[in-house]
Amino acid sequence: MSEEQPSVELRILRAMRRTLTNVAKDTYTPPGMRHPLSEDTINDIRECLVLIASRENELGGMSGDDRPHFTDEMRDSVLVQLDTRNLKKKD
Repeated sequence: MSEEQPSVELRILRAMRRTLTNVAKDTYTPPGMRHPLSEDTINDIRECLVLIASRENELGGMSGDDRPHFTDEMRDSVLVQLDTRNLKKKD
């Protein structure tokens, strides 16, 4: 089974999302301190991230592996290994 490579558009969207979230992380300021980015810029980043997520979903780019999940979250499928080599055939 070969895995398809993401489209150029999807790769661009992922890079933009990663860059914008890194900007948000790098400019984080503790509560009470003045943020280096203006409120308008912060809102623009939020709007861009919403648009990026929306387009990624339209393209089907958020597969189960990409989607964030809780560590105790139930998975939709369970892989069960069956070993039938040691089973005796009943007559």
